Amino acid sequence: MLFFWAALSHLLGWTYTAAWSISFYPQLILNWRRKSVTGLSIDFLTLNPVGFLCYSISNLALYSSSTVRASYRARHDGHNPQVQLNDVVFAVHACVVAGLTWGQSWVYQRDPSQRLSPYNRLILLVLFLSLSLLTLLATTPRLSWLSLVLFLSSVKLYVSAAKMVPQAWVNYQRKSTVGWSIENILLDATGGLLSLTQLVLDSWIDGDWTGITGNPGKLGLSLLALAFDALFVVQHFALYRGRRGSGGKEEDAEAAAGAGRGDGGGSLGDRGALLAAEEEDEDDEEASVRVRGTERERLLRPRTDGACV
Repeated sequence: MLFFWAALSHLLGWTYTAAWSISFYPQLILNWRRKSVTGLSIDFLTLNPVGFLCYSISNLALYSSSTVRASYRARHDGHNPQVQLNDVVFAVHACVVAGLTWGQSWVYQRDPSQRLSPYNRLILLVLFLSLSLLTLLATTPRLSWLSLVLFLSSVKLYVSAAKMVPQAWVNYQRKSTVGWSIENILLDATGGLLSLTQLVLDSWIDGDWTGITGNPGKLGLSLLALAFDALFVVQHFALYRGRRGSGGKEEDAEAAAGAGRGDGGGSLGDRGALLAAEEEDEDDEEASVRVRGTERERLLRPRTDGACV
């Protein structure tokens, strides 16, 4: 019977890995098709690879480092950390693809207002300095490597929340989810549910319920994914259901024009209003030219009413 539950755990693990891994590609492909990252939060694109880099290091250490695993067993009555091979594969793959998506923001078109916020610039600096200091301390008896690894997991949790909030705000400002892949969200929610289920099942098999909280990265990542995915689903299918789609140029223009009508504020609204005004001026000018041309033809036309014989 134990073999069955272990096999089920492996099935759940690799299925969530597949769902979460595939979830990165709709956004990557959508950006490539549109040749644009308009509608995406630069905070999201920048923080994502940073968070997954920390998560990759954390999972690799908990899975393969004898020093870290021994320290974990000492804290948890001889139990091993609930980190499986599929957790490592997912984290490393996610780090690579998130880095590619971030790179698209430097190649493809984006709005001038799409910049990394000063707040997250400061946070990234603080994180870099903190990690540098803790890494130095971990080389001394003052701090264990396990503490550093758990801190990396905490960084991933913060980044997950910090990258999602700006994207939800961007959707709210634009009153549109154009440019934001809903397929990504549906796959992400599936992966989050399966990941959480595997963690609970593994802890039950091992007879150690502290294994759930002993892997804060996996637990927190699953819960955050489910919470924010629920918000994005509501935005896409309920709040802004008339302003969604595959994210083509026409939809970008519609979102910009909608922002210009007061739906979304910011530079997208200003650009939409400006484009609408320019198009109206061009139409008026063309109509005026046509009227002048018609009047000129009427005056120059030879008379044929018999007045001159």
